[in-house]
Amino acid sequence: MAEQAPEPTQAPRPHTTTRQKARKRAVDIIFEADLRERDLRATLLERAEQAEPAVREFTAALVGGVADHLAEVDDQIRQVLPAGWTLERMPRVDRSIARLATYELSHTDTDTNIVLAEATRLTGELSGDESVRFVNGVTAAVAKHRG
Repeated sequence: MAEQAPEPTQAPRPHTTTRQKARKRAVDIIFEADLRERDLRATLLERAEQAEPAVREFTAALVGGVADHLAEVDDQIRQVLPAGWTLERMPRVDRSIARLATYELSHTDTDTNIVLAEATRLTGELSGDESVRFVNGVTAAVAKHRG
């Protein structure tokens, strides 16, 4: 009787929800518009027309909300930035995540803890360790500042 090779062990993969995927896609679109210095809605429309991957309704709502309130969102972020920091100095990916989180905190009924956890998760996935602390601090300050 031949011995069977042991099954390879893999770390369990965390389950990613549909909303988490939609938020990540929203950050991708916000980042792309910022990088290309294009209008958020034009970038969203372009991505929706290409539909690879398809733009979910929740993604479109988030990006549209950021676009509609971009000046206000940016002002909220500027108000809580540490001394010596400007919105323009922030890495684009961190700025994109902060914009999304600030919009969600101010204009949706998503629980504050979920928004902060999602911003932290996305930053950890898309940026560096120092950025996780920075974006978490900025978004937590926005949450506290708004009430």
